[in-house]
Amino acid sequence: MSASSAAPYGFYGDDFTGATDTLAHLARAGLRTLLFLAPPTSMRLDSVGPLDAIGMAGAARAMPPAAIADELTRVGACFAALGVRVMHYKVCSTFDSAPHTGNIATAIATLRRHFANPFVPIVGGQPGLLRYCAFGQLFAAAGSDTRDVHRIDRHPTMSRHPVTPMNEADLRMHLERQGMRDVALVDWRAYALPFAEVDAMVDARLSAGASAILFDALRDDDLATIGRLIDERSRCAPMLAVGASSVAQAWCAAATSDAATSDALHADAGSQALGRAQGPVFALAGSLSPLTAAQIEAAHSYWKIELYPRGRDSDTLRFDAAPIVDMLREGRHVLAFTRRAQNQNDASRAQTAHATAALLRDVVRAARPRRIGIAGGDTSSHAAQALDAWGLSYRAPLTTGVTVCRLHADEPSLNGTEIMFKGGQMGGTDVLERLISG
Repeated sequence: MSASSAAPYGFYGDDFTGATDTLAHLARAGLRTLLFLAPPTSMRLDSVGPLDAIGMAGAARAMPPAAIADELTRVGACFAALGVRVMHYKVCSTFDSAPHTGNIATAIATLRRHFANPFVPIVGGQPGLLRYCAFGQLFAAAGSDTRDVHRIDRHPTMSRHPVTPMNEADLRMHLERQGMRDVALVDWRAYALPFAEVDAMVDARLSAGASAILFDALRDDDLATIGRLIDERSRCAPMLAVGASSVAQAWCAAATSDAATSDALHADAGSQALGRAQGPVFALAGSLSPLTAAQIEAAHSYWKIELYPRGRDSDTLRFDAAPIVDMLREGRHVLAFTRRAQNQNDASRAQTAHATAALLRDVVRAARPRRIGIAGGDTSSHAAQALDAWGLSYRAPLTTGVTVCRLHADEPSLNGTEIMFKGGQMGGTDVLERLISG
């Protein structure tokens, strides 16, 4: 990798929606940040100029352990070659994962081979998104109601996730079930202590054999102490850090950048509000969450199309793009969405995700919409891979936890397209309407 592309902070998002959230936090903090859709070549890195943070968007959250190990072996080697000080493995703020799918313990074991610092911080929760960790227990709001907070194993949606239901609130136990033992805890009471005492607390836990250290997070202010620990200890040896975008928030609270302004690629990324769409908007919803269902119901400005498959096996399953393309060409906003099928298993869900991604590719090639919205973490991961683009930069916030990005592609008609990747639990009920109005 080119030395000119070296950046102190690197991150890999285990799905696309989470990766774009981290991109937004870093960009809003003034760091020149680019999210790549595949490991970048030296030529690509040289072409974008100096960066303060480099990200890669992946799909490890939906992978089995063997595929995670294979994927992150390449990713870890790439980031190590780039010389990053902090390698952030970005997980969902609800930590939803399981031994068989999205195994976080496997990801940590794989990436540690490239980042040997014994200090592996795991930041629990993301207070700004109403995710909280107290005494190692994870809590999350249901939707955007700040009063409706549940322990994660009693959360009305995440405890019933169709692939990775969260049935354990203690994140140490959750990770142990995935194969990671001896995770120590620094709870929220430590943040009132002098920093030297917290630093000594970390040393004591490492000396006692901790494989990683979980940090509570109840307030955004808690992240400053965690960030200082990451910043100072990463100066001794490159380290792995694990958690939601709260890891990036912690880093930004402690670290300083020698880049005061963004280059042309990111010019004014944080200062320009998102205006009204100048053409028809295409939105694609594959999330099965109740919140996404409410967002679809509230999307009154769209022509809505429920997607029905035209084939029933893995070779023929597809959705018809023609009516969507016709409506977009007529200047109409279109929202296409899937419904949960009865008795749908993991294989059929994967087939549906691939068919949805193929639909997006066909629509974009034929209609060339300049603003796109994707709802659903797994849907976003597959959809982004289907587009002929190589990177994303921050464009503007849409609402809390939801970011609009700018696509970077070699194809001129695709380059600069504005795109929203939204997790199923993110955004208010009017988020799809906001995608039109700005």
